[in-house]
Amino acid sequence: MATKVETVENLCGMLAGRWDVRYKKMFGEYMVYVNEKPVLIVCNDTVFIKMLPRLSELLKDAVLGVPYHGAKDHYVLDLCDPELCVKAVEIAEPLTQLPKKRKK
Repeated sequence: MATKVETVENLCGMLAGRWDVRYKKMFGEYMVYVNEKPVLIVCNDTVFIKMLPRLSELLKDAVLGVPYHGAKDHYVLDLCDPELCVKAVEIAEPLTQLPKKRKK
């Protein structure tokens, strides 16, 4: 099941007041960039965030899942708890590196 664009737009709307947020469709699913950093993956209408040590306490009760075959476990964010989503992004964004520029 592919992700509905409405799911991604709702997520981005939740974050847009605090950060520069955009999304990009990739292989039928979406990467959400926060301040140009790839912070969230949305696959099958599920929002995933990388398992960073600083998120372990905040997301200790979160479900774990893999966004795509071959990926490592990620925390699954519940969009019904916008406060938790915003707090998780607040922690993860400064710890996420900008993507490296590709040479042409």
